[in-house]
Amino acid sequence: MNTSITWPELRRSGQLRGQWVALDNCRYDQATLQPIEGNVVDADEDLAALCGRMRDTGRSSCAIVFCGQDVAVAPRESA
Repeated sequence: MNTSITWPELRRSGQLRGQWVALDNCRYDQATLQPIEGNVVDADEDLAALCGRMRDTGRSSCAIVFCGQDVAVAPRESA
């Protein structure tokens, strides 16, 4: 991907639904330890291909999540 997309933008767009997504600069939910916000750096329908590209570019600390029918990760609602 040429540009980073924040997780809230991704959630609204639905453009990566059905793909594995690499997130960097994540913020994590303290209860579930799941990423709730981050920058999308790459995505692919093939998990092995995505992981290979991440390894080749030296991005070994990205969180990898799957965007299913409903986006699995959403930003925390502010109180």
